[in-house]
Amino acid sequence: MNLGSPDSTSVSDVRKYLNEFLMDGRVIDMPYLWRTALVKGIISPFRAPKSAEAYHSIWTKDGSPLVHLTYQARQLLQQRIDAPIEVAMRYGTPSMQAAYDSLIAKFPDIEEVILLPLYPHYAMSSYETAVVHARDVHKKGRYRFALRCVPAFYNDPVFINALADSIKPHLDGKSHLLFSYHSIPERHIHKSDVTGSHCLKTPGCCTTPSPAHKYCYRHQCYATTQLVIKRLGLSEGQYSVSFQSKLGRSAWLTPATTARMQQMPAEGIKDLLVVCPSFVSDCLETLEEVAIREKENFIVAGGNSYTFIPCMNTQKQWIDAMVHLLSTATDLPATIQ
Repeated sequence: MNLGSPDSTSVSDVRKYLNEFLMDGRVIDMPYLWRTALVKGIISPFRAPKSAEAYHSIWTKDGSPLVHLTYQARQLLQQRIDAPIEVAMRYGTPSMQAAYDSLIAKFPDIEEVILLPLYPHYAMSSYETAVVHARDVHKKGRYRFALRCVPAFYNDPVFINALADSIKPHLDGKSHLLFSYHSIPERHIHKSDVTGSHCLKTPGCCTTPSPAHKYCYRHQCYATTQLVIKRLGLSEGQYSVSFQSKLGRSAWLTPATTARMQQMPAEGIKDLLVVCPSFVSDCLETLEEVAIREKENFIVAGGNSYTFIPCMNTQKQWIDAMVHLLSTATDLPATIQ
């Protein structure tokens, strides 16, 4: 299961997609009536035309890059395993129900389905909503097969090696490496803190051991970074972390990628490599936001060279990692509400 995309770059299709995405209570976590007024009355009408233009700039003859790349990865994975594989998107098409129904149509006696959410890190607005949605569709449809799930794999050694290997060919010994993760509201970090007193409340919370780390997106982003830079042999000063794609005025994780683009040239960082480990498939946030807009911001601010490192997409190491991840599937986490 991946995030999803509009069916086309038309404003109407983009608006439909945004409404489904932003009306998810785990994405914009406010009461339904307030969320409806905000999304359908303010955000979607104004954002849809701009988003449609952004999608148009990355759309291919095969349609949405994210959807197409996900299907390509599925085809490669299918060559490695005997079990049937279906693709589902959390928002848009193909839906989770369509994936379940397709499996049942082909294999009526199927006993178990393994869900692989294509989100390395746990966040209520990505991994959690994907798993909850898959579980709810499973329950509502009264499907007889059991449902198991691959846990967040931010620190899985096979994933780390695949991610590091995707970065390594771009290292040139002079460029700074920026890990740009998708940002989330700070309140989501607080809501996911099972201790209620650790995340963003204690000094060094991300490096101080705590049960909260199992569900803390910020900790997991920094953990991925440290494991990758160790694998690459990078030292302090050769890399940094930022967070992108903020929506709205509330406090989100910082430092913001856009702000760093404007600051780094003045700090002497003139040559930049950017990787987006929140994503395993290239999409609007990587291809349009980071590869195009943030590059322009960096160059305008005085940077010399800027290289966007593509997501792992269909790289062999990533397909190998997916084969491995399927073996880690467990029963659906009881803590997800």
